Amino acid sequence: MTSTVPAPVTRTADGSALQAVLLDMDGTLVDTEGFWWDVEVEIFAGLGHTLDDSWRHVVVGGPMTRSAGFLIEATGADITLAELTGLLNQGFEDRIDLALPLMPGAARLLAELAAYDIPTALVSASHRRIIDRVLTSLGPQHFALTVAGDEVARTKPHPDPYLLAAAGLGADPARCAVVEDTATGVAAAEAAGCHVVAVPSIAPIAPAARRTVVTSLEEVDLAFLRGLMAA
Repeated sequence: MTSTVPAPVTRTADGSALQAVLLDMDGTLVDTEGFWWDVEVEIFAGLGHTLDDSWRHVVVGGPMTRSAGFLIEATGADITLAELTGLLNQGFEDRIDLALPLMPGAARLLAELAAYDIPTALVSASHRRIIDRVLTSLGPQHFALTVAGDEVARTKPHPDPYLLAAAGLGADPARCAVVEDTATGVAAAEAAGCHVVAVPSIAPIAPAARRTVVTSLEEVDLAFLRGLMAA
């Protein structure tokens, strides 16, 4: 639906200015982290296995291949990685067809970034088929580019997706603000050299250098993000 890397935009002349905003999807903009776990529980129940609730923190926020591989190994289920990946994507799509709740503050933040022509990218570990379905609710017009987990050789927690997004927007990663909800996503953004706003969804995330933790996107606006660069 949307190109992964469009023509680069011009960087701002001010070296201390915010050049781009890079946003995670699941659990950050849309309230779907629980959807993935529900689908995983349902699929493995059908295979005769019960998932330990403590595993939820292991599989959240990372690439699907890592999460699926972990669950296959942990349960000993008789299913291939490719088969499980297909079932997970289909199960998730079925759920978002019924409901796709946005996180509080998400719509307002996206509208503000668009109103001020801030280069914005959606950077997710989810596959392209999932991103394109979610974009119909988020509004593809809000993003200059999108990066999917199955379109990079190494997805989160590696920095590659965020480096690709920054390059596509013609931005210096150090002048990009990333909004993430999991430790895996935060690790990817920090490895890329970005400023990070963490909005924890499943597990706590501690503040750190170049990392600001908030409780909701309701606390995040353009002035807040620009302030990160000044700090």
